[in-house]
Amino acid sequence: MPLIKSHFKPSILFKNGFLSTVYSGIIRYIKHPQKRERITLSDGDFLDLDWSYASEPTKSLAIILHGMEGHGQRPYVSGIARHLNTQHMDAICVNFRGCSGQQNTQFFSFHSGQTEDLKDVIAHVISNHNYDSIFLNGISLGGNIVLKYLGETSNVPKQIKAAMAVSVPVDLVGSSKALHRFKNCLFHIYFMIGLKLKLKQKQRQFPTKISRLSLWRIWTLRALDEFYTSRANGFKDAAEYYSKSNSLQYLPAITTPVLILNALNDSFLTATCFPYVIAKKNPFIYLETPKHGGHVGFILPGKVYYNELRAAEFFLEFK
Repeated sequence: MPLIKSHFKPSILFKNGFLSTVYSGIIRYIKHPQKRERITLSDGDFLDLDWSYASEPTKSLAIILHGMEGHGQRPYVSGIARHLNTQHMDAICVNFRGCSGQQNTQFFSFHSGQTEDLKDVIAHVISNHNYDSIFLNGISLGGNIVLKYLGETSNVPKQIKAAMAVSVPVDLVGSSKALHRFKNCLFHIYFMIGLKLKLKQKQRQFPTKISRLSLWRIWTLRALDEFYTSRANGFKDAAEYYSKSNSLQYLPAITTPVLILNALNDSFLTATCFPYVIAKKNPFIYLETPKHGGHVGFILPGKVYYNELRAAEFFLEFK
C-alpha cells in the first residue's frame, strides 16, 4: 500500500516532541462517562472493561488498548472513545491486568505481546453482543498487541473490519534501547515509578516468588523485563521476550486493513519502528508518518486530537 501523506499540522509549541508527549500523556484532562464491566478470562483471572456509548443504538464497536502504565480512563484512551461515540460507535477501553486499580490474581500480569487477553475480550463481545463491525485501536504497547494479534491469528473474526496502531513500537528491542537513552530519562523514571509500585504489590501477593531484596536490584525497564516480565510470562529472558513479542515480524501476514500512525519525532521509537518496506508490499497496511506528534501527542486546537480524527475516518471507510 502506498505510504500515506500526513496532513497533521500542530501549533508551533506542539511541534516539540517532548512537549506534545508530556501534555498529551500527563496534562490533558477529559471527563467522559464510562460503565465498567468485569469479565473472567480463560485462565480464571479477570479483566475490567470501561464501556461508553453512542447517543443512539449502533452496530459498531471500537476496542481500545492503552499503553505502558496506562488504563482505560487515561485521556489518550478515553479521548478516542469520546470521539468515536460521536461518530455513532460504541467503545470499550480495556484495562490490562493489574491496571484497573486492583491487582490481578495470577503471578504474571500484562506484557507487550499479550494477545490472549485481547482474544478473550473479542470472544466475549461476539458472544454477548450483536455488533456487525468491530474495530481495534491500540496505543503504544497496546498497538503492538493489536498488530501481533492480527498477524499471528489465522482466523480473525469476520466482525473485525479494521484496526489502528498509534505510536507503536513494532521493534521492541529498538524501543527498549531508546527508552534507556538520556533524552528519555524523565519518561523512564515516570514509567519505573508506576511499574515498581505494581511489582511491590505483586511481591506482597506472591512473597515466595519475589523477594524484597530482589526489588532493590531493579532500577531500569530492561532489568524489570529481565527479572519479572519475561520469566513470569514463560520467556527465558528479556531478549526472548522482546523477540517473540515483537509485532514487526507479524506485519507481512496481516490481512485486515490497519493504519499505523507513528510520528518521526517520537523519541520512544527507532528507525526500525517505521516499516516502510513492509507497508509498500502489504496492501492491508497503511503507514502514516507525520513529522510531528511525539509519543501519542497529536494535538490539535479544540477537544479532538489528530489520531482520534484519523481513527474515525479510517474505521468509517470499512464500516
